[in-house]
This record gives sequence, structure tokens and C-alpha cells, in this order.
Amino acid sequence: MFENLTDRLERSFKILKGEGKITEINVAETVKEIRKALIEADVNYKVAKTFTDEVKRKALGMNVLNAIKPGQLMVKVVHDELVSLMGGQATDINLAGNPTVILIAGLQGSGKTTFSAKLANHLKNKKGKSPLLVAGDVYRPAAIEQLKVLGQQINVPVFTIPGSNDPIGIAREAVRVAKNNNQNVVIIDTAGRLAIDEEMMKEVEAIKKAVSPNEILFVVDSMTGQDAVNTAKEFNDRLNFDGVVLTKLDGDTRGGAALSIRAVVDKPIKFVSTGEKLDALDIFHPDRMADRILGMGDIVSLVEKAQEQYDAEQAKILHKKILKDQFNFNDFLEQINQIKKMGNLKDLAGMIPGVGKALKDIDIDDDAFKNIEAIIKSMTPEERENPSLMNGSRRKRIAEGSGTSIVEVNRLLKQFEDMRKLMKMVSGGGAKNLARMMNQPHRR
Repeated sequence: MFENLTDRLERSFKILKGEGKITEINVAETVKEIRKALIEADVNYKVAKTFTDEVKRKALGMNVLNAIKPGQLMVKVVHDELVSLMGGQATDINLAGNPTVILIAGLQGSGKTTFSAKLANHLKNKKGKSPLLVAGDVYRPAAIEQLKVLGQQINVPVFTIPGSNDPIGIAREAVRVAKNNNQNVVIIDTAGRLAIDEEMMKEVEAIKKAVSPNEILFVVDSMTGQDAVNTAKEFNDRLNFDGVVLTKLDGDTRGGAALSIRAVVDKPIKFVSTGEKLDALDIFHPDRMADRILGMGDIVSLVEKAQEQYDAEQAKILHKKILKDQFNFNDFLEQINQIKKMGNLKDLAGMIPGVGKALKDIDIDDDAFKNIEAIIKSMTPEERENPSLMNGSRRKRIAEGSGTSIVEVNRLLKQFEDMRKLMKMVSGGGAKNLARMMNQPHRR
């Protein structure tokens, strides 16, 4: 995400490379390039100008320590201003009320229905809530069916009134049903249009009046750039929503919406959605997003995603197996599944400082492990448990069964054996054994 903006900003910082100090001239030159980069990323012009004026003022007003180079100082100033521009800190969703009523609004195609299901999944699994999804888009039968299918996937009930064309009545009845069934969150998916129209706005206002939501979230497609900001302003003027959700942030977005919306509507971005999977929803952290925009990665989010899949008891069992040299292909397959659950592989790699830029033009999709999984699944249960059984005839059979080649099977077996040795070394004796294995002197 934001690859083009990241590249442009990096180029603008190079103006200060080799400079001994901050001056009016070199700062003005750098700021001019930063403003160009922001406008090219579809950031609102007024927002871009205010931002760069503030960067210039702060950069010239700082007492530069001898240890800090001008380029590094400018990166810090821009980072801090980006964080401030995007809201300063994460803003949680309001879960007051019994039940909590959350109204989802936005244009057609913005991703409202998918987000509604993602939010239900998030609140169920991470907040321990019992949500009820409400199909309030009575004009598109496909939207109702889509929500039902998504609800089944996450095991969350979907409320509808078959044949009804009264979204206000559906919303009101859904809240009553939720109270009776002890469901403590009601998420109402509303109808969208291809463009803002008076009829749509009156309808969503009427739903708001009927159910008095605790939270109104405006869902916007990040790829619509400046148009997203204009739409957000019109919706906010009518609904006074509580927060923004940016969807499709994993697409070829230029970043304009993420960087402009907060400044234009003065409402926080609360969630970002980065894929079709129903667990691909993240709380928006301005500081982490600023890190990513400036190519610094996002290690904190990566660790959090790993911890979500971490099972302490399973880890102990795995550790014992590694020490006893019993780590096998079943364990390996389980580790691959854990990684896949964390999300889109390219997005995960982009959270590691420096890696995102290196992978900019490399396509990594969710099928990256496809051949490895096919090879392992073509093994017999006995072969998975005991990798040492792999002789030539078994390898040939596995290659044929997995639709791969002997070369690929041999490569996987070699990589697996090397990894198993390394894991045992590190688990058994830490850095000492690892250093010995690498034929390097171990220093205390």
C-alpha cells in the first residue's frame, strides 16, 4: 500500500542528503517536492499545503543536534506531522448501549456489506460480543443474500424480513429481536447508491432517527481518492457520523483518502480493511500507518497478528518435538496454516522494514505455499510423521501425486532438513549452538 507515495517522499528527502545543515533554501526545495508527492497521491490540495507549511515551520524552528543529519530530521518531522494529520492515535469503536446499535453507511460498491460481516467477526472473536447482522438494503436482493452467506461463514445470525421494502421497519424490529435474544450488538447494513442522492440520504437519516445508533460508521473505498473525501463530507453533513472505515487499502491506492479525510471532516479513521478474507480488518493506528508510508515497516502490527494465532500450549509441545528431533511434515504444514491465517502474504512482508520496497514489483499471492502443501499432502501419514523414510521411489510417487517435479520435492526435503537442524540448534542451546553450527567463535 502507498508504494508510489513512499517512493516520491523518499526522493524528496534525498535533496537534503549530504547537506551539513538545515537552511531556508534546502527545506523549501524539499517541502515543494513533498507537496507534489502528496497532491499526486490525490491528497486534498488545502490539506497538502497546510501539512507542508507546518513541516517547513517545524524543520526551520528546530535546534539540530550534531548527531542528527538534516535528512533524518526531515523524516522525523514529516513522520510526526503524518501521525497528527491522521488523528494522532487509534480511536476505539463505541460499544455503549444494550444492545449497541451500529449503523453502516456509504456509497454502493464501497464494501459496506463485507465490512459489516468483518466487523461482526471482529467483535465476536476479539471483544466477546454476540452480534446480529441486519440486511437493510431492500433494493438489492443480492446484498441480502451476500450478507446471509457471509453471516454463515462467521456463524453470526442475519436478520431480514422477507418481502419487506421498509428498511426503517426492518432496523427497528432487528433491535427489538436482539434485545429479546440477548444479542448485544446490532450491525445495520444500509442501502447505497452509485452517487449521493436525496432519497438515499433521507432514508439513512430516517433509520438513524428510528434506532438512535451508538455508532455510525462511514465506509469508503480508498481507491476513489479525492472523491472519497468529498463523499465523506456530504455524508457527515447529514449524518454526523462517528468514524470512517477505509476499504480496499490493499489495492493500488494512492493514499489520498487516508491522508485527507481526518482533516476535512474532523472524524477519526477507525478501521482499515485490506482484503476479502473476513478476518482482514485492522484497527487504524496513525503512527503505524505513518511508519509504513515512510517505508519503515510496521513490526508492531506484524507481532500482534502473530500473537493472535499463537497457542502457548501448542508452542510447548512443538518445542519438545524440536528438541527430540521429532519435528515432522505435519508440524510444518500446521506452521504454514498459521502464517496464512495472519493475512495477505505481501502485506505481511511489507510490515518488515525494508522488505516492502524490495517486493514492490514482485507478486506474492495466497497461493505462494501451494506447491509445498501439494507435496506434503501427497505423502502418506507415515511419511509425514517420519521424513527419514523418503527414498527415491517415494519421492517419484510424491512428485507425480502432487503435480510437481522430483527437483521440487528434493528441494523441499533439503530445505525442511536444514530448517529442522537449525531449529534444534537454536532451541537446544540458543546462540552458543547456533554460532558453533555456523563455525563462528562464540563470544561471551
